[in-house]
Formats: sequence, structure tokens, C-alpha cells
Amino acid sequence: MSAGGGTRAIVAALVANAGIAVAKFVGFLITGSSSMLAESVHSLADTSNQGLLLLGGKRAQRAATAEHPFGYGRDRYFYSFIVALLLFTLGSVFALYEGIHKLGEPEPLSSPLVAVVILVVAIGLEGFSFRTAIHESRPLKGTGSWWNFIRQSKVPELPVVLLEDFGALIGLVFALLGVGLSVLTGNPVFDALGTIAIGTLLGVIAIILIIEMKSLLLGEGATGPVLSRIVDALTAGAVQRVIHIRTQYIGPEEILVAAKIALTPGVPVEEVARAIDEAEARVRAAVPEARIIYLEPDLDRGAAAERAASDAPAPSS
Repeated sequence: MSAGGGTRAIVAALVANAGIAVAKFVGFLITGSSSMLAESVHSLADTSNQGLLLLGGKRAQRAATAEHPFGYGRDRYFYSFIVALLLFTLGSVFALYEGIHKLGEPEPLSSPLVAVVILVVAIGLEGFSFRTAIHESRPLKGTGSWWNFIRQSKVPELPVVLLEDFGALIGLVFALLGVGLSVLTGNPVFDALGTIAIGTLLGVIAIILIIEMKSLLLGEGATGPVLSRIVDALTAGAVQRVIHIRTQYIGPEEILVAAKIALTPGVPVEEVARAIDEAEARVRAAVPEARIIYLEPDLDRGAAAERAASDAPAPSS
């Protein structure tokens, strides 16, 4: 996790969700609102999720071993994937079940004003958590859109917290609308519909996170701009060109680079070793995340073939 930033966003969400979960559950006990119950379980799931993200960050810091020579950086992807599954099961599925159940057997709300007050306070706390996540994510987002940041970020915690907080805010609005319309119309069906809307929203967010975290777990390569910086850094000095290159994130801030490079023909062995060392140093300076680099020197056979073709005598007419 990037120093401090991701951790601050997770801790802010953890504190906010823990307090909100307790308040919502008390509100459910007083009012009997299914929207409040769904939101209580949602906040409880979010609190557990933040704990899992912190655990994943801690476990990812373990030193490499003979069994895991590239370290444990992907632990962060694994725990983020578990978070997405929990959001789907504890959040979405439960809310949909509760909403459909209350839709078939609607019950009038008691003390709805309590639910409204709790929901308004929860919106303020979730807004603080969401603002913190946005503030910590902005330096990594750069000039791209938030959607691109969520799709392309190799740091899993911030997209997870961003989507969780966004879903929590929209879910609270749905719950507030459900309770409010139930009070105004005297029809508790609106509370059940609000619960179903919360479940649907959480399901969509969970599926997005599951897809993205699965992709990171399987192993993603460097994005176009990062890959271009690596190739540009390699092609200098005795390195004529990059014949082919493969990259893979083995952790959010750790890239494995494997490349075959074409060196100037006739370079002595000592110069080959020096050229490789210099190329590795240039790559690490350009892309600090490129911590593990394997370079295979080779002759530029394509260029040699072109030179041979150009030196060949023209066919006689």
C-alpha cells in the first residue's frame, strides 16, 4: 500500500462504518425498517472489509521465501477479492432477500423519525470517509477519469474503498427515500423497494470489484505509458532495440520485467555485462516499481538480415 495514503483511507472508512453499523442496527430495532436492517448489514460488511484490507496489507509485507521467491505482494489482491465476495454475499444477497421478504409481507414502521435522523448522520459520516478516499486517490488517478482509475489501478485498496463508500452513500439515499416515502404515503412497500434498490446497487459494485480483483490476481502487465517508459529506458547505450518484452505486476508497487535486448554486434563479454547493468539502472530510475529485471542479450537478427539484403548484388536483367 502506498505509504500512509491507502491506510488513512481504510482507517477512516473503518471508523466511520463501525459507528454507522451500530447506529443503524439500533435504528432497525426501534423502527423495524428493512432498509435500516439492510444498511446495518451493509455497514457491518464494510467494517469487516476494511479489517481484511488492513490484514492483506500487513501480510503482503512479509519477506520473500524459497517457496515464494517473489514475495507476498499479491496477498493484497487476494484479500481485496475476498472483500468483493463479502460485499456481494453479506451486502447484496442479504438486502435482496430482506427486501423481497418485506415486499411480500410489508410491516408498518414505528418511530420512523429515528431512522431518518440516523440515516442523515450516517450520510455525513460516509461523506467524510468518501472525501478521504478521494483525497488519497487523486495523486494516483492523475488526469484520467475516476472510472479509468478504478479499472487500471494496480493498488487495490483505494478503488475498493472508493466504490464501497460511493455505494454506501447511494444506499443511504435509497434507504432515506424508502423510509420517507413509507411515512408520507403510509405504505411500507416503499421501505421494501428501497431495500431491493440497495441490494441491486451493492450487487453491481461487487461484480465490478470481483472482475477487477480477479484480473489482478491472474497477473496484469504494465500499462501502455509505463511500458513505454521501460522500453525507452532500455534502448540506450549498447542496447540497439528491445526485441520483445514481458511485464507483470507481482504486487501493487512491484513489476517483474523480462526482456530480450539487441546489443551492438561484436561487443566483448565485459561490455555486455556492463550494458545490462546500465540498462537495469536506467529502467529502475525511470520506473521505480520495476524491482525485478531479467535481461537476455541477443543479436539484432532483423537488422542483420536487412543489412545483408541491402548488400546483396542486384539481380541481372
